[in-house]
Amino acid sequence: MRRLFASLLILTMNAYAVEPTHSDSLRGYTAAHSSAEVQWEQKFRAIPDPARLRENMRRLSARPHHVGSPYDKDNAEWLLAQLKSYGLDAKIEQFEALFPTPKSRKLELLDPTKFTAKLDEPVLSIDPTSNQKDEQLPTYNAYSKDGDVTAPLVYVNYGAPADYERLDAMGVSVKGAIVIARYGETWRGIKPKVAAEHGAVGCIIYSDPKDDGYATGDTYPDGPMRPADGAQRGSVMDMPVYPGDPQTPGIGAKPGAKLIPLDQVQTITKIPVLPISYADAQPFLKSLQGETVPENWRGGLPITYKTGPSKVMAHLALAFNWDRKPLYDVVATIPGSTFPDQWVVRGNHHDAWVNGAGDPVSGASPQLEEARALGELLKQGWKPARTIIYCFWDGEEPALLGSTEWAEFHADELKQHAVAYFNSDSNARGFFGAEGSHSLEHFVNSVVKDIEDPETNTSVWKRARLAARLSATPESRADLTNRPDTRIGALGSGSDFSVFIDHLGVPSINLGFGGEDEDGGQYHSIYDDFYWYTKFEDNGFLYSRALSQTAGTMVMRMADADVLPYQFTDQADTIHTYTTEVKKLADTMRTQIKERNADLADGVYKAAADPKKTSVPPPVDAVPPYFNFSPLDQASDDLTAAAADYEKAFTAHAETADPKVNALLLTTEHALTDPAGLPNRPWFENMIYAPGFFTGYGVKTLPAVREAIEQKQWSAVDPQIARTAAAIEREVDKIKAATAALNGE
Repeated sequence: MRRLFASLLILTMNAYAVEPTHSDSLRGYTAAHSSAEVQWEQKFRAIPDPARLRENMRRLSARPHHVGSPYDKDNAEWLLAQLKSYGLDAKIEQFEALFPTPKSRKLELLDPTKFTAKLDEPVLSIDPTSNQKDEQLPTYNAYSKDGDVTAPLVYVNYGAPADYERLDAMGVSVKGAIVIARYGETWRGIKPKVAAEHGAVGCIIYSDPKDDGYATGDTYPDGPMRPADGAQRGSVMDMPVYPGDPQTPGIGAKPGAKLIPLDQVQTITKIPVLPISYADAQPFLKSLQGETVPENWRGGLPITYKTGPSKVMAHLALAFNWDRKPLYDVVATIPGSTFPDQWVVRGNHHDAWVNGAGDPVSGASPQLEEARALGELLKQGWKPARTIIYCFWDGEEPALLGSTEWAEFHADELKQHAVAYFNSDSNARGFFGAEGSHSLEHFVNSVVKDIEDPETNTSVWKRARLAARLSATPESRADLTNRPDTRIGALGSGSDFSVFIDHLGVPSINLGFGGEDEDGGQYHSIYDDFYWYTKFEDNGFLYSRALSQTAGTMVMRMADADVLPYQFTDQADTIHTYTTEVKKLADTMRTQIKERNADLADGVYKAAADPKKTSVPPPVDAVPPYFNFSPLDQASDDLTAAAADYEKAFTAHAETADPKVNALLLTTEHALTDPAGLPNRPWFENMIYAPGFFTGYGVKTLPAVREAIEQKQWSAVDPQIARTAAAIEREVDKIKAATAALNGE
């Protein structure tokens, strides 16, 4: 759903150390098996073909293929035929899900300044697929509720919680108003959620040219950026509560599954929501009165940005078809020869909001080429040690539908068998980036040192490291210089990895290339198509090939290892960092609240001395107590010690390890989940990583503890510290068991 690099997913590389070389053996391999593996991987990386990648994109993005459309099914059937032609055992697994589409849309300014929004992206003669109007979904936000509201407008910047705090300080209320927010900074579904909590009756989300229009580059078709009438479709379902089919949380939505009644679904918005272009937005913004907004709230339109409210009324009327649609997940399986009951899963989605050349075909085409290359290796005699499962998900765009329903349906099997999940989404030119489980951080580093960057003839690891020098801060230099492995980010949500890591505790990685493209300019518009991508993105499909080579190598190396190549010292270091962060957060909030309360007390004192002052001061916040972080400190220290002991045993005995070590290792990441889930959203079971309740895609690490502090739920903090520490200690016990097995105990 989001481009990998919109949220700082470029690897923070060691900016100053010399690029290290490999040891004689790959991690987790005997010397003999390592030599064979390196040869097979080299053969694999020679196969992906830019010409085939180009034609894959041309075919898959030829027509709009949203959920329930004829070409969505046609693409699934074509993918199935391709996989079978490569010699793979493939099938379509069908599910169904709630997928609303627009019945009617209307947005207007009423008298005396009458204006009706066009709500239409125009056909461009130079763009051969922009004219497929009968097949295109109109601009809308999926899972907005129906509604017909008339109210004044208020501008809320990006519509994040902090923006409402600023409005409160300025004396501006959104109660009874329609808010207008710009895309960016926070996920679109958070904007109506927070607006409704503050009493708004409707929400308009527009694309400001400062963020992805003419302020950042030439607009389409002269350049890659969003034109005046371009608009961003997208889901506003409250996915931080749970993703997937809104009517079957936790259950694979096969036909006949018991459905939650529509009026009881929690994840549909509480107010109507509509996305618009900046051409449509300008008259609405120009109608606003009130104060001029702070400088960092001002967009790129040639108007004075004001808070509102407007004297002119806006009218927003939306109605939807609340239908259930079929989902077509395409799944190919390569049986394992040594550990068939251990699974390596690889995924990218195939559905799009419209033609979707960038999102998702730029990732789906490389994945298909990976599958072809593995098929070629099978013909040459290669057999993976573990079972490999290649998945092309349907329904990612509306709510991670296909991946969530498939994984919920196969949940028990995945908990028992899945050793890793590798995900990609969109892909472009530039630097390698990854986020994911930190037990796989060392593994990711080891793979990307073997992938050649297509433009510099050095490794993609080294290229990203050199790029990091340009943005290194003095505070980060010690870490960049001294840490052997480069850090990867943590995963929140926003793509098909969510169900694997957040719900099931399967070690997961999200990967791709980007950073040298004009990212986001046509995101979720009718212009995200083959013409736009080949003109402005990865025209030679060289980074498409690099993605195939990188992800495919990860799949092979994980599948063929004698001992699963997890490494826990990086994970322990990272969790120690998270522990330090939440302790600092508590201290910072305590100081801020004390200072604010002191300022309020001073204001109340001065007001009492002035008989003309009649306003009521804002409430005083309770100062947070000092929390008991000792269980979390102890768990972090225990993990550090267990990880170090495991490394010693692994170094000494990995080549002669009993196969039962793998069975123990498979349970380590699962131990970090808690079946009770996070507060107010039990679907999310991972106690280390989760999307933020008010960030949507953005991750919250140690989420139960961190969000209890952020939301000032002081009585909940210590219990959530204990729960999180217990999850880490469960993993410690699993690592100790694997260590004992390595040592032959």
